[in-house]
Amino acid sequence: MKLQRTFRYNPELFNVIPLVNVLFLALAFATLGRTFVLQPGLSVNLPSSQFNLSVQRHAQIVSITAGALPSIYYDDRRVELPELEAALARPEIKHRSLIIRADRAVPYEVVSNVTNAALRLGYSVAVAATSTPQ
Repeated sequence: MKLQRTFRYNPELFNVIPLVNVLFLALAFATLGRTFVLQPGLSVNLPSSQFNLSVQRHAQIVSITAGALPSIYYDDRRVELPELEAALARPEIKHRSLIIRADRAVPYEVVSNVTNAALRLGYSVAVAATSTPQ
């Protein structure tokens, strides 16, 4: 009795499988890579510091860019100081910690105003900086 295979070997299939794997990985990196950017398109030149803070989990992030009129960004949109205070005062925010990413050319008064507004609302405030080699 002679047994025959019911499955036919298709060599073209083995040429397509690596291509499908590469395309799947490229799609995965493209979709997941976007979530790691804090604020896309917003360039902030941070000051440098020798000291590093531990990782802040669930912190609110405010970015301040330099210019003729410094701009404050919160939740991926530009806000004014009163709008920022109202957004930070929302009751659904459980973790009251704030990280300020201010450009090194921003006037100190603007950073101070944002810091004071957050402190009035009971936030712990940290100012982000880049680390310097020791």
